[in-house]
Amino acid sequence: MTDTLEPATIDAPEPVPEPRIGTPTERTSWRVDIPGIRQADIRAVKWQLYLSLTGLALGVLMGALQASNRGDFILEEWFGRSIDLYDAVGLQSYYQGLTLHGVTLALVFTFTFANAFLSLTTMKGFGRPLVSAAARDASVTLAWIGVAMAGIAILANEATVLFTFYPPLQATSIFYVGAVLLVISTWLVLLNMLLTLRAWRADHPGERIPLLSYVSIMSYIMWFLASLGIAIEILVFVLPWLWGWTDTIDPQFTRILFWFTGHPIVYFWLLPIYVSWYMFLPKQVGGKLYSDGLTRMVFLAFLLLLPVGVHHQFTDPGIPFSSKTIQWVLTFAIFYPSVITLFSVVASLEAGGRARGGKGWLGWIWKLPWGDPAVSGQLLAGLGFMLGGISGLVNASYTINLTVHNTAFIVGHFHLTVGTAVALSIMAICYWLVPYLTGKALWGRQLAVAQGWLWILGVMFFSRGQMQGGIEGMPRRTNIAEAPYAEQFSDGNALESWRWADGLAAFGGTIMFISAVCFFVVILGTIFNRTQVSTVQRMPVVERPVHGVRDTWAILDQVWVWTLIAGLLSALVYGEVIFHYLPINDVSSGFRLW
Repeated sequence: MTDTLEPATIDAPEPVPEPRIGTPTERTSWRVDIPGIRQADIRAVKWQLYLSLTGLALGVLMGALQASNRGDFILEEWFGRSIDLYDAVGLQSYYQGLTLHGVTLALVFTFTFANAFLSLTTMKGFGRPLVSAAARDASVTLAWIGVAMAGIAILANEATVLFTFYPPLQATSIFYVGAVLLVISTWLVLLNMLLTLRAWRADHPGERIPLLSYVSIMSYIMWFLASLGIAIEILVFVLPWLWGWTDTIDPQFTRILFWFTGHPIVYFWLLPIYVSWYMFLPKQVGGKLYSDGLTRMVFLAFLLLLPVGVHHQFTDPGIPFSSKTIQWVLTFAIFYPSVITLFSVVASLEAGGRARGGKGWLGWIWKLPWGDPAVSGQLLAGLGFMLGGISGLVNASYTINLTVHNTAFIVGHFHLTVGTAVALSIMAICYWLVPYLTGKALWGRQLAVAQGWLWILGVMFFSRGQMQGGIEGMPRRTNIAEAPYAEQFSDGNALESWRWADGLAAFGGTIMFISAVCFFVVILGTIFNRTQVSTVQRMPVVERPVHGVRDTWAILDQVWVWTLIAGLLSALVYGEVIFHYLPINDVSSGFRLW
């Protein structure tokens, strides 16, 4: 297929007739509703999305193994012996599986989905394709190569360093180079967005940036600034250390650099979902988006308030209390855009429910289109996110953080945020996005609806168990089936609450795995579905807010100004942290535990 400047039109192959009917199906065609989009643009989005779903598949498989490990004591009581599933699938340790679980879900699944989805939304907002075919293709290529490199290193047990990969834990350089290539793929997406913005402005002088494109671009600018911390850590410190250019490394300083990225990365996971909740969900439920300006301000707030990573280091030495206090205040400030999102999105949903005949304070809820899996999944994800946001605010409090830091409570918290708000929303978005990109009708609609309910049910059990265990001191990142915890279980002296906590986590994790299997059955059924559409595939995007762009401050569109301000604020906040920390102490050589 060749690139054209016409809307992409795909001629479907001649479908194979159903055996029992034997009547041929007419040749059909379909096209998407983005003017000028090329076949190569659609292919690039699809390949990024398919890589994302590959990461999801591998991640949930490892999650099932994690759940089996948590429930191992139950199997031993029931059957008289434990079952080593890690060995059965060729993994050498619990921690190798945990590394796969974290990397494939926290990096591969989320990054490549953002590359696919926000590239598409940017094109839709501007009404034109991204201008650089070279940047588009390079982004796809680097993402696949980077993921392959990092994946091979982990599967070979040469990179069992967990998602956080703190030095002096040491992986093969192939793993880090692969991660760098994946990050560069996201930078190329941003470059293409900015080039497209420049071209659009040349053709539309004096016009305001379309809201859908604005929120997509601001999401990527936030991530670019945030990713500089991990880029400096890997390129300046870790790779020279691995290649023997330096003999030792400073674990604490590289940890500071990691968490400069490590907390804002949560926003990079979340902001594509916010794009959907603001710009698509109101349209899907028949509601309204109320404010263009407030929507822009929410995404701008995430950009300006990105330097909050030190709240992950409240228990770390070498960081003064002044730095921790500043970060504590900023952490509470970053809660503001999420609260605004809660009120804005719920108002949009209420408008849709009342337009469908809902009455009373809560009657509108039941009138929402719960039978649409693209809607119900996101509604359930939002419910989970409310609990995740509250628990995040709790453990960001300095004194409470001292109790729950590095316990299973944190695991319960982020399975409500990234594990529900992000993962379940992405699955729900795929229920309209995959048909949009393939021209195939959604297969298994009722199964798709059930999948969302199964996921939220499993998360509730899993997170409840992990939070309970964390409050009782159960550690995170730790295989408690191994010494010294194994002896506590075997001789009956372990905390009974740990047993209940792990039992709940195992039960919930198993339900989540079953839900994920249902998701892939639906998606694969859709991709290989013989039923094709013969109409223009339309993106369910909000057309115009109630209070539109004319009611919005024009200064919000000064992308370069806000980027510069955000960069200066980040340098100021983290400059204070680094100033008090210096000098760097390169005291540790590398080692591998597993």
